[in-house]
Amino acid sequence: MAAPGPAPAAAPVDERLPLSRLLPFAAQHVLAMIAAPVSTVFLLAGGLHLPPDRTAALLSATLVLCGAGALLQSFGVLRIGARLPFMMLPGGAAAALFLQIAREHGPATASGAVLLAAALLLAVVPVYGRIVRFFPPLVMGATVLVIGVNMIAVAAPMAAAGTGPALVTLAATTLGFLLLRGVWRQLSVLLGMAVGTAAAALLGTPFRAVPGDAVLALPRLLPYGAPHFDVVAALPLLVFALASLAEATGQTVLNSEAVGRTPAPARDVPRTARADAVASLAAGLLGGATMVTSAENIGIVRLTGVRSRFVTAAAGALLVGCGLLAPVTRLLAALPVPVVGGAALVIYAVIAAMGIDMLRRADLADRAASTVVALTLLAGLLPVLSPRLYAPLPGWAHTLFGSGVPAAALTAAVLTALFARLDPARRAAPAGAG
Repeated sequence: MAAPGPAPAAAPVDERLPLSRLLPFAAQHVLAMIAAPVSTVFLLAGGLHLPPDRTAALLSATLVLCGAGALLQSFGVLRIGARLPFMMLPGGAAAALFLQIAREHGPATASGAVLLAAALLLAVVPVYGRIVRFFPPLVMGATVLVIGVNMIAVAAPMAAAGTGPALVTLAATTLGFLLLRGVWRQLSVLLGMAVGTAAAALLGTPFRAVPGDAVLALPRLLPYGAPHFDVVAALPLLVFALASLAEATGQTVLNSEAVGRTPAPARDVPRTARADAVASLAAGLLGGATMVTSAENIGIVRLTGVRSRFVTAAAGALLVGCGLLAPVTRLLAALPVPVVGGAALVIYAVIAAMGIDMLRRADLADRAASTVVALTLLAGLLPVLSPRLYAPLPGWAHTLFGSGVPAAALTAAVLTALFARLDPARRAAPAGAG
């Protein structure tokens, strides 16, 4: 009888690496994405005026959620998770929406909005193909641009609390983006905050004291109390949840191609979206913002050629470990407010620039598209430029139109659908689709 042949080699995405290679590659993924959850927590804590101990607890919860989300996406359980080398983060635009809802209606309502958005995402996943077409680049670009501008207005007072450290942080972060390359460039926000912290120490800016001497940090359940569910207040996050399906589609296809797997959006996108929704449900219970799958690590996969999902799973385990170490979270939570504010200005400016980049994919020479953008910007910026304009409106209308982001999202989506309905040439594809 012939001897059995060698076992077939595992696909690159399923390759199991030895520990000596696994840990360095996992640490590289962590370094590439760690700035996003840390800076997001600082922005939320600053906007909500959380004391340092609660900031540390929120940071612990966020890092644990990022790690758990990476494990879920990498391994996949019960059709939840794409079994691709993905990392997970609190969404930048979603965090901005969470903060806006929290400032206007209270953090309990913001947590309720996160839970509602996650539930909606789970509900619409079976029909995601019909949803995606209502959110072309024109709608998303105009909305993200308004989000960035609105949140710059929120971050500016934090930076003004100490002009020197804020400006140093801003300058150092900007130089990092301009001069650094690779993983170091992705760490520009953290490096800028480190330089700003050193400047704050030299200038005598007070650091925040974080009480406690425990070694382990466990996330707090319902830190703002029982969630309050207000559908009107949650509308911006509900729109974001639907729009995130378009982003999940693109990222899943890109990651599949990066690891050499034939893209199968009908199978994998719902799994990616379900993992986002499950992680967001946990975030709503732990006081965090909506969680989204990140595209940042796809570049590392392409750069290194290491395509194993077990690498991102190990990175997720490292993040969970960091989130449970209380000394790490206490140290980060002690950073001065102006340093956080300076970094926030850069982050939200980048979000605004992302919106402009999305708009480049739309045909702005088209009269309908340019009209949609103009009216969207008008609806989104009027509440910032003239906050008292909508004061006479009833409560529900003030919630919708008195806040720039929901007004912009609704204006863009409704006008795009309206032009597509009125113009037969656009019925096959919404105006501005790239």
